[in-house]
Amino acid sequence: MAGIVVDTSVLIGYFAGDPAQLLKEAAVHGGLILPPLVVAEAFSGDMLPNERFALGELLQEAPVHGTPLGHWLDVGNLRRSLRRKGVNVSLPDAHIAQCALELDAVLFTRDAVFTYIAQHTALRVTSAAS
Repeated sequence: MAGIVVDTSVLIGYFAGDPAQLLKEAAVHGGLILPPLVVAEAFSGDMLPNERFALGELLQEAPVHGTPLGHWLDVGNLRRSLRRKGVNVSLPDAHIAQCALELDAVLFTRDAVFTYIAQHTALRVTSAAS
């Protein structure tokens, strides 16, 4: 397995008490990869101090996907390609999907938009309900 890219919806659920066994396993085995925007989105939410501390601890261990200029060009190309197929996605969602695509990793999410992206790309998605 190339790793698990985690969407913000899964991190938020995890810190709200969802056990998310796949997230735990990926973190323990070093397979967890975070897109930079997921880090920013997670930290911008309201959390209790102990939740913010736990998130900070997780972030110390999990690698954050590098995003050089080429990544952002690919994000734009992905959005354009999907729009031509009738699928409109936000810049953050395209960034998260592109991180998983670049790493040939599975995207772990609760957000249905990624299922639509997967129907038109090589993106592999697993649901937080799995």
